[in-house]
Amino acid sequence: MEPVPEEPLPPAETLAFAQSLLDAGRAFAAHEVLEAAWKAAPAPERELWQGLAQVCVGITHAQRGNLAGAVRLVDRGVERLRPYAGTPPHGIDVAGVLAWHARNAADPAAADPPRLTTARRDLPRSS
Repeated sequence: MEPVPEEPLPPAETLAFAQSLLDAGRAFAAHEVLEAAWKAAPAPERELWQGLAQVCVGITHAQRGNLAGAVRLVDRGVERLRPYAGTPPHGIDVAGVLAWHARNAADPAAADPPRLTTARRDLPRSS
C-alpha cells in the first residue's frame, strides 16, 4: 500500500483524503493524515483534529479485533469533538460523527465509517 504523506495538508484536502482512506478500509492511514493536521493545527482546532484522529485509530483497533480498545479510543475522540458541534470549522460534520457514534458505539467497525464532512461527495487526494 502507498504510504500517506507525513506533512499536513490543507483542511479540505486532509478531510477528503482521510475520508477516501476510511472508505477504502484504511482507518489507520486516515488516522495518520488527521494526526498530521492535528499537530499543525492552530491551538483552537487541535482538539477537533485530535478527536477525528482518535475516532479513526479506534476504528483501526476494531478492525483488528481489539473491541475494548476501539470503544475507549472512539469514545475519547467523540468527547474531544463535542465542543465543536455547534460551529464546526472546515465543513466538518461533527453532528454526523456524533450520530454515527451513537449508532455504532458498541462496535465501530461493524458499520460504514463516519462521514467527516457535510459535503455530498469527498474526492480522493490527487497526486
